[in-house]
Amino acid sequence: QVQLVESGGGLVQAGGSLRLSCAASGRTFSNYAIGWFRQAPGEEREFVGGIRWNGGTATYADSVKGRFTMSRDNLKNTVYLQMNSLGPEDTAVYYCAARGHTVVVRPIAYDYWGQGTQVTVSS
Repeated sequence: QVQLVESGGGLVQAGGSLRLSCAASGRTFSNYAIGWFRQAPGEEREFVGGIRWNGGTATYADSVKGRFTMSRDNLKNTVYLQMNSLGPEDTAVYYCAARGHTVVVRPIAYDYWGQGTQVTVSS
């Protein structure tokens, strides 16, 4: 049973930082890609960034490029999303998701999802 568990969300002031974690278990993820998505109230789920588990650089949405950074710890089976210079527009529930092989931006293409973690940025 594949399980993805996000953590690290919370309330932060504008300009602050948070680091989200996505802990994966239940299978070998070496040929998988992990994507981070977010969904604000009344909005569609949108791609934030993605990274292949076995190497390569991360891909980011234009809205977060230069502020967010993904990394992974293979020993801990965990992918991180470091978020800097946060603004109110970043307020959303953040999800990590997994799919085979490559990073894509469409949520429907991902097979496994975590439960989400709330990020709230106050102005």
